[in-house]
Amino acid sequence: MHCAGVVSGWAGYLPSRPESSYGGARYLPELSFALELGPGWSVDGEVSVNGYVSGWCEGWRTVQAKVKLYRSWVRLSRPQWEVRAGLQKLNFGSATLLRPLMWFDRLDPRDPLQLADGVTGILGRYYFLANATIWAWVLFANEGPKGWEAFPTSSGHPEDGGRVQVPVPAGEVALSFHHRFADVSPALLGEGPSRGGTPSAERRLAFDGKWDLVIGLWVEAAISRFEAQLPAMRYQKMATLGADYTFGLGNGLHVLGETMWMSNAESLWKSGERFTFSAGMASYPVSIVDMLSGVVFYDWHNRAWYRFASWRRSLDNWQFYLMPFWNPEALQIYRATSGAPQFAGKGVQVLAVFNY
Repeated sequence: MHCAGVVSGWAGYLPSRPESSYGGARYLPELSFALELGPGWSVDGEVSVNGYVSGWCEGWRTVQAKVKLYRSWVRLSRPQWEVRAGLQKLNFGSATLLRPLMWFDRLDPRDPLQLADGVTGILGRYYFLANATIWAWVLFANEGPKGWEAFPTSSGHPEDGGRVQVPVPAGEVALSFHHRFADVSPALLGEGPSRGGTPSAERRLAFDGKWDLVIGLWVEAAISRFEAQLPAMRYQKMATLGADYTFGLGNGLHVLGETMWMSNAESLWKSGERFTFSAGMASYPVSIVDMLSGVVFYDWHNRAWYRFASWRRSLDNWQFYLMPFWNPEALQIYRATSGAPQFAGKGVQVLAVFNY
């Protein structure tokens, strides 16, 4: 049995807003265990809770506080396979900043704590000796839209999917698929989701690959299709190309770039409404305890820049962050996990993190 946790506190300043200062605190305790059941058999698990309070300093009239289950899973495993059941993190793919395969989480790469709500379900993985991996999952009882989803899953309908990941020269490639029934009431009736809703089958298929050549190269492409005749959004198509390289300057300058194309259309071959995002990230270790990094996004459709910088100092169990940002007030890229930083508008945030 092992107890761990993360305690964090933050404060921020947004000069463009009337209630310009805000703050908050979070406690994320974790209890995990691992048991050997016999030769080659083991079981382990984890339970963690995400509790936070945050608000604007002016009068503290908008204080929000919430405690919710963050992870709760148990895993039975052998050397070549594992089955994990419960509330868990489920993500995969090769992209870092702009992820077409962001199917089950809303991880913001700028968030120092890397918070991402989990999904409830059963995940099985089989590892072949040649480094190929097969995934299969069944998800159930997950409320609200996940990842890029515009509609929540219709209540009472489980979701299922899988992934095949195989090695290739200098890298690996994978095919992923997912099937669910979405509640498309808002699009068909102009109403909010109702109990039971209007279920429509949605099928997704994706390809991704990553290669370690002179530079790192990767690609992700995904397409989803609704059975229902949804106006202008029956098909959603997304693709990302990315590359990274570490320059031998000083202590090593790591640079990463990605571009993602998105399109929503009534048919597969129509371009429909199109969006393009480009992103770049650079990070540099100034010393053994200090790290500088910066992330920029550009929304080509709305001609909007997203700018974010971070200085991190690590001291034993402590980490301190100074994070200036300059973004649009209405964010188009990420819909953050509840309680995670939004980084909307122009401002600065400081964050202290204690790990135990």
